[in-house]
Amino acid sequence: MSPITHFFMGWAVANSAPSLSKRERAMVTWASVVPDVDGLGIIAERLTQNSPHPLAWWSDYHHVLGHNLGFAIGVATLAAIFAKQRIKVTLLVLFSFHLHLLADLVGARGPDGDQWPIPYLLPFSNQVQLTWSGQWALNAWPNLVITTVLIGIAVLLARRRGFSPLEMLSSKADIVFVGALRTRFPVGTAN
Repeated sequence: MSPITHFFMGWAVANSAPSLSKRERAMVTWASVVPDVDGLGIIAERLTQNSPHPLAWWSDYHHVLGHNLGFAIGVATLAAIFAKQRIKVTLLVLFSFHLHLLADLVGARGPDGDQWPIPYLLPFSNQVQLTWSGQWALNAWPNLVITTVLIGIAVLLARRRGFSPLEMLSSKADIVFVGALRTRFPVGTAN
């Protein structure tokens, strides 16, 4: 699935626990996106594709370096260090991270029909390669529907709770967005 879908998935998970602080919501949200850091190798790969020594960092490492149990443990450990509600945030970070893996497992087939197996037990073992034969393409309609529903949930949560995913980028933009939502659809009125 796309990073946008993963982001809104993480935001929904972060909002499942009303007592989380802004920083803790951000940690849970970004835990659903961070596995794709291994996709940044595409930059080096594209820049060197016509050179005498091309780098295959995206081809070789996407869905490998960040899509595994070892990386999940590292992300959860960082969250535990920086969270005030350590146990709750760590569990939500692990759930959000694994939701990313599940989403990729069901809906991230490449345009050429190739699947990216997920080497879940890395770095401890390379024996388990998760795949699903029914995996749909990255640009398939189910991913578009899921993304649309998740954006709708984010808008409803913003109206109801008084903050949106924009809070991670700009407090002012968040206030303006939530204010506009609440002006157009006042809280306390029928949905």
